[in-house]
Amino acid sequence: MSRMVGTVSRGIRAPIIRSGDDLVEIVTQSVLEAARQDGFSVRDRDVIAMTEAIVARAQGNYATVDDIAADVRAKLGGGTVGVLFPILSRNRFAICLRGIAKGAKKIVLMLSYPSDEVGNHLIDVDRMDEKGVDPYRDVLTLERYRELFGYTTHPFTGVDYVDYYAQLIRESGAEAEILFANDPKAILPYARDVLCCDIHTRQRTKRRLKAAGAERVLGLDEIMTAPVNGSGCNERYGLLGSNKSTEDKVKLFPRDCQGLVEAIQARLLSETGRHVEVMVYGDGAFKDPVGKIWELADPVVSPAYTAGLEGTPNELKLKYLADNDFAALSGEALRDAIKGEIQKKDGSLVGKMAAQGTTPRRLTDLIGSLCDLTSGSGDKGTPIVHIQGYFDNYTTE
Repeated sequence: MSRMVGTVSRGIRAPIIRSGDDLVEIVTQSVLEAARQDGFSVRDRDVIAMTEAIVARAQGNYATVDDIAADVRAKLGGGTVGVLFPILSRNRFAICLRGIAKGAKKIVLMLSYPSDEVGNHLIDVDRMDEKGVDPYRDVLTLERYRELFGYTTHPFTGVDYVDYYAQLIRESGAEAEILFANDPKAILPYARDVLCCDIHTRQRTKRRLKAAGAERVLGLDEIMTAPVNGSGCNERYGLLGSNKSTEDKVKLFPRDCQGLVEAIQARLLSETGRHVEVMVYGDGAFKDPVGKIWELADPVVSPAYTAGLEGTPNELKLKYLADNDFAALSGEALRDAIKGEIQKKDGSLVGKMAAQGTTPRRLTDLIGSLCDLTSGSGDKGTPIVHIQGYFDNYTTE
């Protein structure tokens, strides 16, 4: 009989990671011990993934509010700074905002609406329509926003992020002015030095501001790109991908981790004789239909992965074959026909009718999303994920 189990995703428990820990040793031994305890074996083309958090922690890649403030002051002058399009998050942005505000005399905070970039809503879209507000054109002051929409709290956290961010700015010693708009150029009458805090749209935002005559324009990816007073840093992503560590410190996105995934791959080959793929993953890339949050607040799903995870799936849609090419077949004849079609597929299936409806995303984004859902973000204690059978198909015995 053909093998009945396809893809399996396992969360692997590991010790609590501290700065300086040897992740090659810890990840390898955690996977091998889990295999011994649960009676599974490591196979060729298994995927071993670890959260970006344990990589950054092992690297000791942290920065304090004071470090951020010093970098912002040095790069943007320490006067009035426009803070543009931040996401609404206590974990992702609040501590960064403390540092930014501490490095300026005044913050002009401009929030996008009806939601931030990753889907946290400030305004119910139906109420926005009822009030006749055009999000593409209208610039709202705080007073006008309150007059129209009152005090809105996040459906899951219960936080009024407008009030929360204003308080953080003032507590950090800066004056606060708050605007609501979606055209980045709307901030220029209020601030000529601008810090763009959007994630995936940052390059376009910076380009448009520079073209409109802004004086100094930076993104979060350009803050903490080098150590400040001995801090951590991320040369490529700066503060993007950072998370709250304490009330005055953030854990930065991991840096230089390509060597790590390749070293774990080599170590597991030595220990098991199997060639596995290895990746570091952060946020998955999926959307919550209730909270409307698009999960991806990291700059990328995976900052490092081994070569076998490059590319996109190259798969046929079984139900298309069953309903079209082989509609007259059933039972063993149908199974054999579909297996034969899979076995003879050659090269890229992009644009082929039989591949329509398969997921057109990069492997690292798909697998990273699976890993993020497997490990969770709370107290499961499984920062390592072992995936088996991901590259199998209907013909795999």
